[in-house]
Amino acid sequence: MLTYIEEMIKLLKTPTIVLNVKTYSEATGKEAFDIAAIMSKVSRETGTSMAIAVQATDITLCAEKLDIPVYAEHIDPIKPGSHTGWTLPEAVKSAGAVGTLINHSEHRLILADIDVCITRAKELKLDHIVCSNNVATSKAIAAFSPDFIAVEPPELIGGDISVTTADPGIVSSSVEAVKNIDNNVKVLCGAGVKNGRDVTKSIELGAEGVLLASGIVKAKDKESVIRDLVSGL
Repeated sequence: MLTYIEEMIKLLKTPTIVLNVKTYSEATGKEAFDIAAIMSKVSRETGTSMAIAVQATDITLCAEKLDIPVYAEHIDPIKPGSHTGWTLPEAVKSAGAVGTLINHSEHRLILADIDVCITRAKELKLDHIVCSNNVATSKAIAAFSPDFIAVEPPELIGGDISVTTADPGIVSSSVEAVKNIDNNVKVLCGAGVKNGRDVTKSIELGAEGVLLASGIVKAKDKESVIRDLVSGL
């Protein structure tokens, strides 16, 4: 197990690139580890902050041997007890995760449960990225003072058009709304991010990094894509 100091060293710094591998076959088991290893290599060579969110079953595999932050893709608003089939925050931490995604558009939670998940993450000193689909939701989440809010219009997730092109206003407006509520909350940009240009535009719009998935996971030459994304920072 990592010590607390080691965990703090591995927490996410900005500007950053965060990869969510979802449940793609190209990023399950050894494939998840291989992608994380490439990210770790590029991170060391370039000094770029990067993190990877993997399936719960792959957290230990990636966290034990690599030096980038490994996140869980989800936690549930529970404490240890009789919750068969749920994802216990203590379990992902024990597996080696230093952070977690919360409320991804593919695994949405009601606002009250988002609040509990953020509270549980803070109790366990888990870094946390809370996903939001619009400005109003971003404002509501900001009131809970999470570490990060990732703005991702669901209709653009997995598509070929970046939110920075299709709807740049939602990024800049979300950044402004969040910072007006809690200036310490960092904002990431997601949905359709594919290349360094998208990353650069995200930063120009006020975001402090990007959250993406298929742009890397589905790429044939993953290292080239990762290096291109890094160039945008």
